[in-house]
Amino acid sequence: MKTFFEILLPAKIDNVIRGTKIPFYIYALYAIVSTVRSCIHLLAPDGGAGSIAGMDLSVVGADGIIFAFALWGSSQLLLAIIQLLVVIRYRSMVPFMWLMLALEVLLRELVGKMKPVTFAHTPPGAIGNQLILPLAVLMVAVSLWSAYRQTSEEK
Repeated sequence: MKTFFEILLPAKIDNVIRGTKIPFYIYALYAIVSTVRSCIHLLAPDGGAGSIAGMDLSVVGADGIIFAFALWGSSQLLLAIIQLLVVIRYRSMVPFMWLMLALEVLLRELVGKMKPVTFAHTPPGAIGNQLILPLAVLMVAVSLWSAYRQTSEEK
C-alpha cells in the first residue's frame, strides 16, 4: 500500500493516472488557460497591466510596469510548458503539480498583502486566485485519496 507521499512524489514518473481521472482533466484545462494567460502577459503591448488589470500606465515608470508584466508572462510560459508536459507525458505528476499550484497561489496572495497595488478594478487574476486555491487543494486531496484507495484495493 502506497503512502500519500509516494503518490505525491512517485519513484517512477510515468504517464499513468492513478486514481480518478477528474483531477487530470481539470488540470489539463488549467494548463491550457495558463498557456493563454502567459502569452497575453508576454505579447500584449501593455503586458495586460492596463488593458486587463486596470493599472494606471500614465504614470512615470509605466515602462517598468509593462516590462515586469512581460517578464512575468515569460516565467508563466515556462511553467505552462511544464504543465503541458505533465498533461501529455508525465501524468503521474498531476497530484504534485496541483500542490505546486496551490503553493503558487498562496505565494501570490502573500505578495499581494506585502506589496499592495491599486487597480481601477479587480483584475481577473485576483478573482481567479479565489477560485483556483480551493480547487487546487481539493484536487490534491482527491488525487491522493483516490490513488491511495486504488492501491489499497489492488492488494
